[in-house]
Amino acid sequence: MTVAMHPGELRTAAPVPVANRRADVTRWIAGLHDELTSFFGRLDRGGTFTEDRWERPGGGGGVARVMTDGVTFEKAGINRSAVMGVLPPAAAHRLGGRGAATGSTHFFATGVSLVVHPRSPMVPTVHLNVRYFELTDEAGTITDCWFGGGTDLTPFYPHEEDARTFHVALRDMCERHHRGFYPAFKRWCDEYFVNTHRDNEARGVGGIFFDHLRADADPFGLDFDSTRAFVTDVARALRQAYEPIVDRRRNEAFGDAEREFQLVRRGRYVEFNLVHDRGTTFGLQTNARVESVLMSLPPLAMWQYAPRYSPHSFEARLQQMLEPRDWVGDVTGA
Repeated sequence: MTVAMHPGELRTAAPVPVANRRADVTRWIAGLHDELTSFFGRLDRGGTFTEDRWERPGGGGGVARVMTDGVTFEKAGINRSAVMGVLPPAAAHRLGGRGAATGSTHFFATGVSLVVHPRSPMVPTVHLNVRYFELTDEAGTITDCWFGGGTDLTPFYPHEEDARTFHVALRDMCERHHRGFYPAFKRWCDEYFVNTHRDNEARGVGGIFFDHLRADADPFGLDFDSTRAFVTDVARALRQAYEPIVDRRRNEAFGDAEREFQLVRRGRYVEFNLVHDRGTTFGLQTNARVESVLMSLPPLAMWQYAPRYSPHSFEARLQQMLEPRDWVGDVTGA
């Protein structure tokens, strides 16, 4: 089942007066932030997070938690924010939501985002975020609101088993909520996480990605609570999707060639986040704290001039593995 879910194809909600959910969803995001911090602290087996609280000029702020002394992770950043204010025209255009019919559009956005860069090139990098957006008119009436988020895996060594583990866990999680979620959001992820300036080279092996997921809207039609329950499970999915991969690979041997290629692929990761990533652009356009916006960047990366790899090398096999494919295949769901 394939469902078209690109921003231009989605309905926008009609302006309706809705009870203020902001305090509730802010507490929800804070709870997920604590869960994810605890999860990655345990998964690292030795590192600790430092916490940095910040305020945004114009309204709101956030909490950044970063690990740089990890045993397993060279850098792990887990951020949450709740920001609000008047939406700049450029940001409003990029968001694709329904703003005020007249006057200025105000926004509220809260979410949690993480990027984890392992020390070992045998262990993939993982990214996850979930978020809630709300647009209002000058009187405070909600004109549009939606959820977004997703998670994707960026390997540096061609372990196909890891990509399969990741995707099967996501497929099973999605199907508990709606059978259409995984095929739609997997396709969206494959199309979104690419460096178009490098001939659509994929950043990794994908995962799921969604935006403008509105309650009570076609094609899925889940109510607000059911939609939020799905997004909550997305935030918790790495227990099944990522932890088994880390445990499988954390002690594997590697050499200088694997480490160097990890740094080269990290360079591609940086390119995507600085050139194409919506969250980075939104943060910079709305005066969020720069250190938090750029938290996703790795501590070390490398750019080689036009590298070439022999056809049977692990580097070439990794690049072939990045081509979008059906990772779940005939694997039976849970």
